[in-house]
Amino acid sequence: NLIHKISTHRYKRMSATLNNPFQNIVEPLSPEVPSLKFFNLLKLRDPRYERLPFSIRVLLESAIRNCDEFLVKSSDVENILNWQQTQTQSVEVPFRPARVILQDFTGVPAVVDFAAMRDAVMKLGGDPEKINPVCPADLVIDHSIQVDFNRKSDSLQKNQDLEFDRNKERFQFLKWGSKAFKNMRIIPPGSGIVHQVNLEYLARVVFNHHGFFYPDSLVGTDSHTTMIDGLGVLGWGVGGIEAEAVMLGQPISMVLPEVVGYKLHGTPDKLITSTDIVLTVTKHLRQVGVVGKFVEFFGPGVPQLSIADRATIANMCPEYGATAAFFPVDEISVNYLEQTGREPETLAYITKYLKAAAMFRDYNNVAQDPDFTQVVELDLGTVVPCCSGPKRPQDRIPVSEMKTDFETCLGAKQGFKGFQVAPERYNAVVPFQFNNKEYTLSHGSVVIAAITSCTNTSNPSVMLGAGLLAKKAIECGLSVKPYIKTSLSPGSGVVTSYLKESGVMDYLSQLGEI
Repeated sequence: NLIHKISTHRYKRMSATLNNPFQNIVEPLSPEVPSLKFFNLLKLRDPRYERLPFSIRVLLESAIRNCDEFLVKSSDVENILNWQQTQTQSVEVPFRPARVILQDFTGVPAVVDFAAMRDAVMKLGGDPEKINPVCPADLVIDHSIQVDFNRKSDSLQKNQDLEFDRNKERFQFLKWGSKAFKNMRIIPPGSGIVHQVNLEYLARVVFNHHGFFYPDSLVGTDSHTTMIDGLGVLGWGVGGIEAEAVMLGQPISMVLPEVVGYKLHGTPDKLITSTDIVLTVTKHLRQVGVVGKFVEFFGPGVPQLSIADRATIANMCPEYGATAAFFPVDEISVNYLEQTGREPETLAYITKYLKAAAMFRDYNNVAQDPDFTQVVELDLGTVVPCCSGPKRPQDRIPVSEMKTDFETCLGAKQGFKGFQVAPERYNAVVPFQFNNKEYTLSHGSVVIAAITSCTNTSNPSVMLGAGLLAKKAIECGLSVKPYIKTSLSPGSGVVTSYLKESGVMDYLSQLGEI
């Protein structure tokens, strides 16, 4: 029945697409090459379009391009165009993302379901090879490795060997899937963290599908899928069933969101890291209340941020509760694409298309600022060095207050900011043995030192900062206590490369192995 319904939907969509009511706004991207086309939303000649937030323009383009009066209707297009009124009315609209991204834990069930559909088709006498994802899908294997070995030069190899041993059956199945299914790419283990691979390699920014241009967008089966919003690609995390539906060509039904405009201005202090900025933004947005909303960044402060910095802020989206944290594409985005190896002709059509569709951003041009549900501001010059904790990444504490805050948390009531330790136990010291040597632990002792979070491992400034700190520690004769479990997980091969090229990897390794 499922296969029959999908086939029926596809047939109706194919028939209806020929009669897309917005075919009249299709035009060549360049007069010299009439075969390369796009839906020119400016040809709607509707003044509401250029007042829409850039993130909503992506939803509108998808609705117009996929309008078939069956799954996506003209009334849906009007609802999105009329966002100023409909944003607060809980209006549902369909959205067909350009692609889907999966990681191995949540992606394996999807591949299993496609394999099961092939079995069903074969039993019915059909051609099983016709069952493939309709929407392009990428599956990155990055959630399988564990840190069983540490503090040795061969720890990485041993951990990877164990990963392959534990997941042999799953990996064999996924390797079969990578060859069996069309429209699906599977990125092998050891390539990096899914979100960094998405930024550096998988992101198209603008799709060129058989000579038709449209914005890149996606849903992913990981809560931090939002990291890609930092590059100007609209995306967020969904459940496995929703992701599979998109892979089968079905749109997501979503409530048209409010969009909070987050204006950045000022210049951050030279000692401020992207982590300091993201923790400040996270705390601010949690106070504002952005659950279920889009956040779109604008203002003259945005060009002060690299794509790595923007991606770090977008990555923390689940911690402040927004659906997406969007940085529209600008020149810095295009420069990043060039740095990560995209072809010159690809960069040319990306820029040309986005400018033609009024989706290319100049953050210093106030005339481009759209209308938002609400606007909040941050002066980057007010950001101070900070950390988070003691339990949650969104609980920001200025470094200057860290000692006082931790001492307060020791005695505070049990909770996110409290351990409820009795006052007479504040200075308790517990002896223990490790490798036949005596050590002691007290409140606040470090037992794990890990650089593994996708929020940090993709950012050159903080990764190189960690490397320089390691260099100075070694030069000062400092070492890590042998009972502390250390681990470093570079976000991609590129991160490993620049840590080695800069000469800091040796110092990081020494600290981890001493």
